[in-house]
Amino acid sequence: MAFELIALPFDSAALEPAISARTLSYHHGKHHKAYIDKTNAAIEGTDLADADLETVIAKARGSNQGLFNNSAQSWNHGFYWYSLSPEAQQPSGDLAKKIDASFGSFDELKKKLAERGAGHFSNGWVWLAAKGDTLSIEETHDGDTLVDTGTLPLLTIDVWEHAYYLDHQNLRPDYLKQVIEGHINWAFAAENLARGTAWKYPA
Repeated sequence: MAFELIALPFDSAALEPAISARTLSYHHGKHHKAYIDKTNAAIEGTDLADADLETVIAKARGSNQGLFNNSAQSWNHGFYWYSLSPEAQQPSGDLAKKIDASFGSFDELKKKLAERGAGHFSNGWVWLAAKGDTLSIEETHDGDTLVDTGTLPLLTIDVWEHAYYLDHQNLRPDYLKQVIEGHINWAFAAENLARGTAWKYPA
């Protein structure tokens, strides 16, 4: 089973000016596609050839760094596209209650997400995650992921330079502010919380 580059769940210009169609053409069409292609090449003819992406990630962690990097980056990017929304949203229901309980308020969560993203050294990912009844902000470096860690990822923001440099150059905080204020898919985060298990990369 070869993995496929999933389609963006929105028009390529739908996130402008926070994330331009030009950035997405490279980020989705080249970076994400390269991770998928390298994952497929690495598992072809092996006992992982028919496994789902989550299994590939878990099996490769600690044993095959190249495969882990490419498979985890494939998953992270798919999850990131679904973490984004063309329109500003507000969390509601159980997610909103847990945000208030864990961070004090929605505004405080947004502030902390922006701070952690801006302060993250070098490349990686900033996540809103759940463990039990508590929500937390987590960071992973380079190609690492939360999907196989026992901590439930609700949404993620890519802080690799290729996610924002064409639009914001070295001003990562500007990218984070625009994404957090206007383009987070809180409905997707709520779905992940309600399901209680990690999102699966589409087969």
